[in-house]
Amino acid sequence: MATKRDYYDVLGVPKNASDDDIKKAYRKLAMKHHPDRNQGEDAKKSEDKFKEAKEAYEMLSDALKRAAYDQYGHAGVDPNMAGRGGPGQEGFGGFAEAFGDIFGDIFGGQGRQRAGGQQVYRGNDLSYAMEITLEEAAFGKETQLRVPTWETCDTCHGSGAKPGTSPKTCPTCNGSGTVHLRQGFFSIQQTCPHCHGTGKIIPEPCTTCNGAGKLKKQKTLEVKIPAGINEGMRIRSAGNGEPGTNGGPAGDLYIEIRVKAHEIFERDGDDLHCTVPVGLVTATLGGAIEVPTLGNKSAEIELPEGTQHGKTFRLRGKGLKGLRSSYPGDLYCHVAVETPVKITEHQRKLLKELDESFKKAGDRHSPNAKSWTDRVKDLFK
Repeated sequence: MATKRDYYDVLGVPKNASDDDIKKAYRKLAMKHHPDRNQGEDAKKSEDKFKEAKEAYEMLSDALKRAAYDQYGHAGVDPNMAGRGGPGQEGFGGFAEAFGDIFGDIFGGQGRQRAGGQQVYRGNDLSYAMEITLEEAAFGKETQLRVPTWETCDTCHGSGAKPGTSPKTCPTCNGSGTVHLRQGFFSIQQTCPHCHGTGKIIPEPCTTCNGAGKLKKQKTLEVKIPAGINEGMRIRSAGNGEPGTNGGPAGDLYIEIRVKAHEIFERDGDDLHCTVPVGLVTATLGGAIEVPTLGNKSAEIELPEGTQHGKTFRLRGKGLKGLRSSYPGDLYCHVAVETPVKITEHQRKLLKELDESFKKAGDRHSPNAKSWTDRVKDLFK
């Protein structure tokens, strides 16, 4: 048995095509392939195409059949596999209707039904990325945020209809906002594809809001960033997302935190790391140096004589306190010994004299260099 072609492909229209587009496409194909206009050798081929187009149009021009086909394909509209209709028709009508709401919850999306019959939908959540500094992440801040909101249209007063007109009851679902599809033993409840769950259609939409009944505006929210927040964390602002449909609850607004790169510090959980440049003489002779901490304060580190490049010093409690931490983290300072640059001739002479004195003292001043040299010799033996 040959596989049936997709009905939308048969008519040459996209899946979101309007009823008018489907009707125009069918008329064009019917005129082209009608048996009265095709005789001779191609008559049988044209007749088959005419029948195929007619079947596709009959299915897609019926809102209920189209909804079933969109979800289940040919199996949803094949009479050999399932029957459809209201209570009282052949099959398991009354029994299936009893389970309609159960399967509607499973297959019908996030909608729930109001007492009036219309589907109520929760609004979509909104997401906003907020960039803050490391100091703001450590100590918290209060700020303002402009977010979209929706207000009732003053022209149509929320009806969505042009002044002087009014919405009409949807003929497909009779105002319930839902349709029931029979699939064999079960009855599946879905949002009406014609009115999209509102139970109403608007023949003449309001020109101000284009039939939405509401206009998009901006509002200002007060946002409190808690101290210790970290990169990628989200703050939830309940009810400040998109509004729901048919009186459904609004979604939430999620503010995702992005922390700017700091000029000095890198964060690792509750700990901070920084690189501290130290002059050659200070590293050699030792001495006290000042290092910065968050909050425009400084701390002191006592360098021992002969401090090497890469040496790390730990300052307890000088990190930051995370959201779920009882105590602040630590600050790790990594020493970077700097070699003098742009030296004068006199300084060059003094360095050479210093180097000669080191050579006369043997390997006592460079223990790491001696160890490395010995390892290289062992490598080439």
